[in-house]
Amino acid sequence: MIVYLHGFRSSPQSNKARRLKAHMEALGFGHLFWCGQLPASPREAIALAEAQIASSATPVTVVGSSLGGYYATYLAEKHGLRAVPINPAVVAHLSLAEFVGPQTNLYTGEMFDFRPEYIDELRAIEAPKLSHPENFLLLAETGDEVLDYRQAVAKYAGCRQVVLEGGDHSFTRFGDYMDTILRFAGLRP
Repeated sequence: MIVYLHGFRSSPQSNKARRLKAHMEALGFGHLFWCGQLPASPREAIALAEAQIASSATPVTVVGSSLGGYYATYLAEKHGLRAVPINPAVVAHLSLAEFVGPQTNLYTGEMFDFRPEYIDELRAIEAPKLSHPENFLLLAETGDEVLDYRQAVAKYAGCRQVVLEGGDHSFTRFGDYMDTILRFAGLRP
């Protein structure tokens, strides 16, 4: 099963979530894809993802974009899962500190409050060292204008990495790597 975790101010309507879901549906296993709307609270977002992981009858691979990559890393370490962080936030408690206050979901237009205590919640789930690098496949583009890809390359040293020149924070070549993700997850030969 793929548990897809979207990024900050994003939703299940994100381009990558919709494309991966459609791709899996076309292959006949769309029922093995889950992406829910993550709450603004990191603690609550993790609880929602953990409930989905616990209910899965098949092995789970967590795929996460940006902040979702930070969450995926924590969940993979805690539960011994495979994870595919895509242009991940590496030090989310630092990179998101400037966003404390009112925010707007980029897909739904819904307003939400990103509270100061959420920074502490992010700090509490940081995975400072990866105990099983073989469980990770990093996808990153050097042209990410939001996060420094070099932090991800250093964080996921020893892990399988696909680092592509150019692109941007959206990971522009996502379509080229959907089957790579599914193979890593054991869903494709």
